[in-house]
Amino acid sequence: MARCEVCGNDYYATFEVHAGDAVHVFDSFECAITRMAPICEHCRCRIIGHGVEADGRYFCCAHCALAEGAVGVKDNVSVTSSM
Repeated sequence: MARCEVCGNDYYATFEVHAGDAVHVFDSFECAITRMAPICEHCRCRIIGHGVEADGRYFCCAHCALAEGAVGVKDNVSVTSSM
């Protein structure tokens, strides 16, 4: 059994994540996200999906990037009316 590097749980079903030259051991996706996911520089949420990289900074969405003054980012959200 291996020990999760985030919570310390000694669990038979741990898994490894290889990133660069490092190997990380986790017992859940929650722990992997806690250790590995970047944080949005505007709203501070963890970036689980693709996110947006602008001006060398990471954001969860174009809205947050634009709110921080990023240039050249487009918000592709469309608004539809149900009326």
